[in-house]
Amino acid sequence: MCSCWVVLAFCCLGQLCADQSLKPQIAAPQLATNNPTLTTVALEKPFCMFDSSLHPNKSYIIYLYAMKESASVISSLVMDNSGKPLDSTFQQTSGGQLGPYKAALFDVPNCASPPRLADIGDVNKVSDVLKQYLFRVGDDGTCLYDPNFLAVCNPPLAPDTTYRFKYVLLDSTEGIMKDQTLWSDPIKTRRVKLPLKIDTWPGRRSGDMIVITTILSVLVFLLLAGFFASVSSAVM
Repeated sequence: MCSCWVVLAFCCLGQLCADQSLKPQIAAPQLATNNPTLTTVALEKPFCMFDSSLHPNKSYIIYLYAMKESASVISSLVMDNSGKPLDSTFQQTSGGQLGPYKAALFDVPNCASPPRLADIGDVNKVSDVLKQYLFRVGDDGTCLYDPNFLAVCNPPLAPDTTYRFKYVLLDSTEGIMKDQTLWSDPIKTRRVKLPLKIDTWPGRRSGDMIVITTILSVLVFLLLAGFFASVSSAVM
């Protein structure tokens, strides 16, 4: 089991470092099962994507933008005329319908010193290591309704909806955008299944089958009751 995790981590790191498409990628299924969910999407963090734009003695941060695919191309810009990234929120963009909103911000992943792969073999550290590699969009179910919440809100995504995502590199000293990825490929959240379409073991039952099963159960009960009554009479 330990060796499997180590191999998977090496593969993930290799994919992140070798990818030159410069667009957010959905997390590998081996690292994030059930992805996407109804309301979340797990993405790989931008390891090594912005190395050429980083300069010594500068402070940087990553912004993650999200928008629905149905938003217009014109409204997909994430920078204003002064070169500053937009601060559009989930509410202001109707959840990404009107354009991109800032879903998260975090430090630039350290390409030269990624999480310790040896820690993958430690069950107690696997979760922390994966959190350093991955980011889950839509993971905060309370920020929209908390009046005291001041950070960037990352509320649940809409089910059965297609989204695109973009990473932006910000010079936090000057407050100016220095680099950005392309928009990701379309990623669709899962669809809610209607109760009648959910199969149950050993199989979905129709209304007629339930009635027939109930009648047969009652008949079997009556037969058993008659049998025990006959045996009791014979003994007496």
